[in-house]
Amino acid sequence: MTFGMILRLGVLVMLGLFLATPEWFAPLFAPLTRNGQAAIYTQNSLLNLTLNHLGIVALATLAGSLVATGLAVLVTRPAWREFLPLSRTIANAGQTFPPVAVLALAVPILGFGTAPTLLALFLYGLLPIFENAVTGIGSVSPQVQDAALGSGMTETQKLWQVEFPLALPAILGGIRLSAAISMGTATIGSTVAASTLGETIIAGLINSNLAFVAQGALVVGALAIILNDVFLALERYFSRYARVQKT
Repeated sequence: MTFGMILRLGVLVMLGLFLATPEWFAPLFAPLTRNGQAAIYTQNSLLNLTLNHLGIVALATLAGSLVATGLAVLVTRPAWREFLPLSRTIANAGQTFPPVAVLALAVPILGFGTAPTLLALFLYGLLPIFENAVTGIGSVSPQVQDAALGSGMTETQKLWQVEFPLALPAILGGIRLSAAISMGTATIGSTVAASTLGETIIAGLINSNLAFVAQGALVVGALAIILNDVFLALERYFSRYARVQKT
C-alpha cells in the first residue's frame, strides 16, 4: 500500500468519524472561535447536510451525463455532424452564466430549495462531459470502425459494442471534472434554502465563526478528493479494458 493510498484512506476514516461524532473534534476547531462561540455546527446534522449535498451533486451529475453524452453521440453520427458547432455552443452556454445568476433567475420560476440548485449544477456541468465524450468517441480509429462493420455489426451495435466502450475512459474523465465542479459549487445552493454543506459556511460568515466555515469547507474538500479518486480508479479500469478491446 503506497503512501498516497494510506493518506486517502486516512481522509476517508477521519471524514467518517467527524460526520458520525463531530463533538469529538470540538477541541480542534475551538481556536477558530471567539467570545465563547460554539466550536461545532449543531443547527443541523452535519451527516444529513453531507448526504443531501451528495444527493444533489449526484442527481445533477447524472442528468448532465445523460444529456451531454447523448448529445455527443448524436453529433458524432455522420448525419448529424453539422450540428456539432451548435451543440458545442449550447454546452458552453451552461458555463457562460454563473451559477449564482442561474439561481437568481430560477428561483422566481422554481421557488426556493433544491430545484434551482439542481438546474444551476446541471447547466454548469454539461461542458466538460460533452467535450470529453465528443473527443473520446471521435478518437476511435476508422480502421476499428471498419473492422466492426466488416464483422457484420450494425451502426447501433458498433456504437454500443465498440465506440462507447473505447470512449468510456474519456467520458468518465469529463464526468469526474463535472462532479468535482458541482461538489464545490453546490454550496451556493444554501443561499436559496437548499440543504447543502454551504449552510455551515453561510452560518459561519454571518456569525463571524471561522470554525463553522472550516467545517463546511473541509468536508466538501474531503468529499471532492474521495470522489476524484473513485472516478480515477474507474478511468484506469476501463482504460485497461479499452486496451484489451483494441488488441
